Amino acid sequence: MTAPPGRGDGAGSGPCLYREVQHFRQWWLWVLIAGIAGVSVWSFVQQVVMDRPFGQNPGPDWVVIVTGAVFGLGLPALFCAANLTTEVRPDGLYYRFFPFHWSFQRIPPERLAGFAPHGYSPLRDYGGWGIRYASGGKAYNVSGNRGVMLELSDGRKLLIGSQKPEEMAEAMALAFGRKAGG
Repeated sequence: MTAPPGRGDGAGSGPCLYREVQHFRQWWLWVLIAGIAGVSVWSFVQQVVMDRPFGQNPGPDWVVIVTGAVFGLGLPALFCAANLTTEVRPDGLYYRFFPFHWSFQRIPPERLAGFAPHGYSPLRDYGGWGIRYASGGKAYNVSGNRGVMLELSDGRKLLIGSQKPEEMAEAMALAFGRKAGG
């Protein structure tokens, strides 16, 4: 997904050659979140609003209120707001995993030893989605099983998840003046 040059969003300098914004979109994750939120909200309604204890050994109202707020409202809001934004610009690769990064993180071209489109198993290779650490390096991913594997000049590896890894690697090759893979 290519953005017009000079969007002015503060991510970096120079024209944006590639921009991708991804959200958590796994159906099973949203079913799980809805179930947790539903039970939390129902416990709040039953115990606090209707004044009927929730469960066999009900907690105090303040616990039900906090639990309802955190899991009934906070958890769904967190996953709705969470996104991974990636931009390729001539002065570097920018990424931000909101709300964990409030500003873009930059990898300058001189810190990249190589990059290439890469398929992977999120569960097997990284233990899931999100900001993940594994023996193969660090990963930022929110959905799917494809991305661009970066090899940094210090030997570390970083996977940036992407729905269009070939397009992202192509933009990086154009921006940094070298081919994917090296």
